[in-house]
Amino acid sequence: MLPEGNWITRAPSLRRKAILLAKVQDEAGHGLYLYCAAETLGTSREEMIEALHSGKAKYSTIFNYPTLTWADIGAIGWLVDGAAIMNQVPLQRTSYGPYARAMVRICKEESFHQRQGYEIMIAMANGTPEQKRMAQDALNRWWWPSLMMFGPPDADSPNTAQSMRWRIKRETNDELRQKFVDITVPQADFLGLTVPDADLEWNEEKGGYDFGEIDWEEFYAVVRGEGPVAKERMKARREAWDDGAWVREAAAAHEAKRRARKAA
Repeated sequence: MLPEGNWITRAPSLRRKAILLAKVQDEAGHGLYLYCAAETLGTSREEMIEALHSGKAKYSTIFNYPTLTWADIGAIGWLVDGAAIMNQVPLQRTSYGPYARAMVRICKEESFHQRQGYEIMIAMANGTPEQKRMAQDALNRWWWPSLMMFGPPDADSPNTAQSMRWRIKRETNDELRQKFVDITVPQADFLGLTVPDADLEWNEEKGGYDFGEIDWEEFYAVVRGEGPVAKERMKARREAWDDGAWVREAAAAHEAKRRARKAA
């Protein structure tokens, strides 16, 4: 499971390793929930996997950034999973039932992921000067990609208007992004870290923060598969699929024997 899986063997303590293993296990489950929801629309799991591996299907741009230090694991939990929660909580009330039901459990587990990430950041920010520098560096690198997770501006989003009309989405990209910034900036202040945005400023009139312009060229480049580690991540996914073929075949054979015995 990337981008965090490569830190399981390098976690700084047994407790951190156990927590990260639990998180990775949760995330694998989330993928299964959403594949099952998508299958209700008439597509097969095999077709979706093939579309992903061929590059036809798009996935979250956040998975195409590297995790350079242990502080990145904290920043991912705090920022990336925090942004995911901001996106997903309204989807518990989406008009598409299978997706809404999957989101109920996913949101509960993502809440744990966000808390463990913030706990790591608290430990790093209150550790040695070098650890605090690592925490600040992780915030610097993950802040803007986290804001990109909400998608393009409403004016440039090809799907927002229809999704809002059909009640698939309950809030727009820009509304969710603003909520995320307003909640997250005070958390950074508590850590004693600086959000990497020179234009960040509290706007009393709107009751929220004004923030700088997102680099949308970077966003679209990553969507096109040009992210910093996009090729490496896709290569790892394909290899994992190929290496796991024997497991799928064995499970299918076992299930076929079980059904044959039951029918006999």
